[in-house]
Amino acid sequence: MTMAYLAQPDQQQTLEWLDGGTFSVLLDSQATNGQLTVGRFAVGKDEAPPFHLHTREDEIFMLIKGTALLWLGEERMELEEGGIVYLPRNIPHGYRITSDTADLLMIATPGGIEGMFRHAGRDITTPRPKDFAITPERLAEASERYGQVVLGPPR
Repeated sequence: MTMAYLAQPDQQQTLEWLDGGTFSVLLDSQATNGQLTVGRFAVGKDEAPPFHLHTREDEIFMLIKGTALLWLGEERMELEEGGIVYLPRNIPHGYRITSDTADLLMIATPGGIEGMFRHAGRDITTPRPKDFAITPERLAEASERYGQVVLGPPR
């Protein structure tokens, strides 16, 4: 079945994410019949996820605003504003934001990775528990549940 789906900003879920940043679920696997997930990060300087790989999906990152260092395996490169990178599944990768703020668009196919963000993060429309934190243990649990493999600390 072919379907179309329109998600206005007030229909998009925003989650508290690493280092005080946010991750907005623009389109999830339910909206796209499992085909893809589209999300957007708003993060600050030095935000960096653990070095990891995806076993279930291919990923595309576009740096809409800001600058970052990017690691693909052991290769390190700079990602400039407007730069885009394709990350096939099972390719170890990570990044670190080098500008004061950054705006990143992420597309993953097939869909489903949004479950990992929802599991580890927190919907910002709900009251924030005093003890809320995305701990390494919480992130590892969410990663394992959704096919991500944490290979090491952030770079």
